Amino acid sequence: MSEERPRKIIHVDMDAFYASVEQRDDPALRGRPVAVGGSRARGVVAAASYEARAFGVRSAMPSSSAVRRCPDLIFVRPRFEVYHAVSQQIRAIFRDYTDAIEPLSLDEAYLDVSEDRHGLGSASAIAEDIRRRIKADTGLTASAGVSYNKFIAKLASDQNKPDGLCVIPPHKGAAFVAGLPVKRFHGVGPVTARRMEALGILTGADLRDRSLEMLQRHFGSYASYLYQAARGEDHRPVRAHREAKSIGAERTFERDLSTREELHVQLARVAEAAWARVERHEAHGRTVTLKLRRADFSTITRARSSRTPVADQAGFLAIGRTLLDAQLPVPGGIRLLGLTLSALTPAGLAEPDPVQPSLF
Repeated sequence: MSEERPRKIIHVDMDAFYASVEQRDDPALRGRPVAVGGSRARGVVAAASYEARAFGVRSAMPSSSAVRRCPDLIFVRPRFEVYHAVSQQIRAIFRDYTDAIEPLSLDEAYLDVSEDRHGLGSASAIAEDIRRRIKADTGLTASAGVSYNKFIAKLASDQNKPDGLCVIPPHKGAAFVAGLPVKRFHGVGPVTARRMEALGILTGADLRDRSLEMLQRHFGSYASYLYQAARGEDHRPVRAHREAKSIGAERTFERDLSTREELHVQLARVAEAAWARVERHEAHGRTVTLKLRRADFSTITRARSSRTPVADQAGFLAIGRTLLDAQLPVPGGIRLLGLTLSALTPAGLAEPDPVQPSLF
């Protein structure tokens, strides 16, 4: 794609997907605070309805914490086969507009709609038509961001949630990014945000004013991403028919952790979130990889493979704990834990998945 003809990218993100499916299918849950996954006593929240989010309930939050914030919270068991079926309905709608679809999960995807198959006239009109059809076919709402690259499209899709559309054309991209808090940037977690705040970096404009050299001193290899993002730049294409090579989850902590006991608790939560994704993909894998990020932002990865696929969440966690214990103690503490399953079998993992429109 030439510079004179920017890409037209849509990021579609379903609104509180798992919880919304449950509320759609059970009228008694509508308008009430709902958490999918876990239980009142243990586990983690996989998804929360907007009614629950109003109390501060969020995905990956321990169930016990969620109940303290929202005593009337209703827990429902996840039905991944239903979520997968609805996701396929939505994916079929996407394919009517473009073959350039990059799924990120069951409930969100990037679409490159630079070619306007139906002559709708603009990427914005395409996004509106997709949202209309999703609502008509599934009874669910989706939010969408429309822009000239993936980074800004993803930011934009969150701007007017739920059931919203946000369009950021090329001439407004840099200003849009400049006005956002850096904690909204994909990949900037709570710990990184606090580190930036200590350096006087609160907004995209603050980040843009820092030199690449300064960012490299404080954030290492992450600096290049931050430098470009602050300028509204992202040259990554939409990667169609992406095949999963690994499935996992990671968690950045509010404070650096150092004791074996608290790290084991957090690893169990990461393993539960990761295994939910493994089950959602109906995947089987033989290699477990542990990721540790130290307080100084350096990263360690350790892996163990077996001859047969990992059987269940308990086995997955047990391998992760063994890998973790071999690294302890970690001087300065750990700010991030991740656990992934790889060496995946193909089943269930491959995504089956000429008029130019006017600019946005």
